[in-house]
Amino acid sequence: MSVQKSLSDLNDLFIIFDDPKDKFVQLMDMAKESEKLTEIEKTDSNKIYGCTSQAWVVAEDNGDETYRIKTDSDALIVKGLLSILEKIFSGQPVNEILSINSMDILKSVGLDGIITSQRTNGFSNAVEKIQGLVK
Repeated sequence: MSVQKSLSDLNDLFIIFDDPKDKFVQLMDMAKESEKLTEIEKTDSNKIYGCTSQAWVVAEDNGDETYRIKTDSDALIVKGLLSILEKIFSGQPVNEILSINSMDILKSVGLDGIITSQRTNGFSNAVEKIQGLVK
């Protein structure tokens, strides 16, 4: 599945909610379903800086120029946002991962304008961190 197809699927999921609160509930549900990182993976080198909460990302090389992205956070909404990145970027070729920015993702999914500027900055830092790990 391409990055664009993943974005389209996520948009289909979030577009059904008119109330931003319902979108946050969906994010938290995604967070609860998302796999956690091990304590060993929660290192400073995997930390996403600029987040208001503790957040980490790991990019595992699949050996075929694609990566498995794993994330975690101590805050449910942040973990939900990070799980979106897992869904979009896992299994994608490097050029696809590098081709998109955080605002494109938030707009495509319908979350732009409803998350705080601090979370938007943290989300942007997470995208940049993933892109830096796969380069």
